Amino acid sequence: MSDLIADALIPETAISVAGLTDYIRFLLEQDDQLRQVWVFGEVSSINRHRSGRFFTLQDSEGKAAISCVVWTNQIDRLAKLPVPGEQIVVLGSIRLYPQRGQYQITVWQALPAGVGLRSLRYRQLRSRLEAEGLFAPERKRSLPTHPQTIAVVTSPQAAAWGDIQRTLKQRYPGLQVLFSPAQVQGEQAPLSIVRAIERVVRDARAEVIILSRGGGAVEDLECFNDERVVRAIATSPIPIVTGIGHQRDESLADLVADVCAHTPTAAAELVVPELAELYIEHRQRIAALREAVNQQKQAAEGKIEQLRSRLLRLRLNQQVEREKEAIDLLRQQLIQSTRRRLEQATQHCNLLRQKLATLAPQAVLQRGYAVAREEDGSIVRSSTELALGKELLIQLGQGRVKVKVIEILD
Repeated sequence: MSDLIADALIPETAISVAGLTDYIRFLLEQDDQLRQVWVFGEVSSINRHRSGRFFTLQDSEGKAAISCVVWTNQIDRLAKLPVPGEQIVVLGSIRLYPQRGQYQITVWQALPAGVGLRSLRYRQLRSRLEAEGLFAPERKRSLPTHPQTIAVVTSPQAAAWGDIQRTLKQRYPGLQVLFSPAQVQGEQAPLSIVRAIERVVRDARAEVIILSRGGGAVEDLECFNDERVVRAIATSPIPIVTGIGHQRDESLADLVADVCAHTPTAAAELVVPELAELYIEHRQRIAALREAVNQQKQAAEGKIEQLRSRLLRLRLNQQVEREKEAIDLLRQQLIQSTRRRLEQATQHCNLLRQKLATLAPQAVLQRGYAVAREEDGSIVRSSTELALGKELLIQLGQGRVKVKVIEILD
């Protein structure tokens, strides 16, 4: 009876322990997120073996733990050896061993947690953003020389806001200052800073933006290493000056900003010139301009004196008289030459007129010649054109006569 019950309860899809273990191992080891995973926790125990070091990593409250192994050939590559009671961050992959039915982390690298982890993340993000060219000097813009409107992004409760206001008022009275409040500490700070910058950009009045906060612990300044803040600064069409009160390390916001100052007051001093200094520079420029004009005037007067002395030495009056006499002589020669040419042309014209008179048809007729024309007025040029009895009109030197052809001679 029990066998029948057992047969009825066991489904045909049941698998062996090995099959189940292989399936779980496949799920773990083929998961892309588990092939390379960062895990941080406290080292609770460690066992040295010739094949490697086996240790347990648990969370700070002791609610969860995971086995880890570093093989011997990988130990020398670790930046931090696991020590019981210390916080570390490990990089590795999840592996499952069928013999024990346990999964563990095969560790490739181990780093100190806390400050070490934060430093690692900072270096990784910095390298990636630097590779994109966000920190390149050629993309940084110059600040306006005399801005009329600036914007300040900081916390309204921060001392930095008061320092900036006082500095701007002292250096450049009458400047329009737009305030875009933001949280500059805590988990909500990155998004708050991004939105504050976006408000200024949408407003479109500011010519430059100051992003600032006072000094503080490294943890308090983490928001200025946030990728969202860095990209908001990089994409802003308005130049941004950072004035973050720390000098030990530059934040990523400092690196991507168009100009970086180490304090809010220094940022305000960079943004606007000091009006008193402008007055002094203006007076200095006026004095320099006057001096330059006087020097040019003196140089011109000296040049005029040199030319005057040179003119006196050249005795231009005598030279002008000589040139005038030469011109008069050339004028007389031109008149005489023109008259001769005119006389020659007149004589030639009279000769041509006489020749024309001699060759005129009327003059030829006056010498005893005659012209025979037919009744239609055409001139008879050959006897072969005539017939007996044809009437012709003969033009003489004086008058005309009408004749009839009675004989044609060769």
